[in-house]
Amino acid sequence: MQSDLQRSSIGVFLVEDHRTVLWGLEQLVLSARPRLQLAGTAGDPDALFAGLRSTCPDLILLDLDLGGYRGVDCLQRIGQVSAAQVLVLTGSEDTGLHQEAVVRGARGVIRKLEPAADLLRAIEAVHAGQIWLDPSSLGQVLSTLSKTTQSNPVADKWSSLTAKESAIVSVLVREQGARNKALAAKLHISEHTLRNHFTTIYQKLGVGGRMALYAQAATRTEFQILQPKPPRGARQP
Repeated sequence: MQSDLQRSSIGVFLVEDHRTVLWGLEQLVLSARPRLQLAGTAGDPDALFAGLRSTCPDLILLDLDLGGYRGVDCLQRIGQVSAAQVLVLTGSEDTGLHQEAVVRGARGVIRKLEPAADLLRAIEAVHAGQIWLDPSSLGQVLSTLSKTTQSNPVADKWSSLTAKESAIVSVLVREQGARNKALAAKLHISEHTLRNHFTTIYQKLGVGGRMALYAQAATRTEFQILQPKPPRGARQP
């Protein structure tokens, strides 16, 4: 189905176990054509990963409750087999679960009770490389990730990164977590090569995805962005 997707379109793969809800989501995506295109659907993790073997969506809309399966447990594997961004769709009000999803690699969380227009905006935002999460939850996620890094008693794993891997992390921080296409262009490598590097970096550092990597790297001196000094005589802000 991916071959049918227009280049400027966002291919959306829907993962939802309730057939009525899934039908509604399908109609919403179809109503937003040509900007959105339906890349596939699944009702459980097995169908999701089977689908990802035959299509390459830009975004996966993932329900956290898949009829006894925890959608959050799929996130790490999704990151290993697909370059798609993940937006979590949930009926749960558990902010701890929302934060866990982002820590594990989701780029956003939106509740099922939100208006359809907000869901469409969230899809656009996450596809553009933004985080879709309420500010208080995002602050708690970054704080949790930072504390986890600082309290890790294991020897510093960052020294195991190669010069190329460190350069990739530096660009990720400088570009504030931009999409792979933009990062690859900055690094003058292919997206496929970049994904392979990220997989290795995740394994070396023991992080669950880009959000966790970005949050940890942004707290480290060697990856912080140096601000240029203002010209002599310029007024300080």
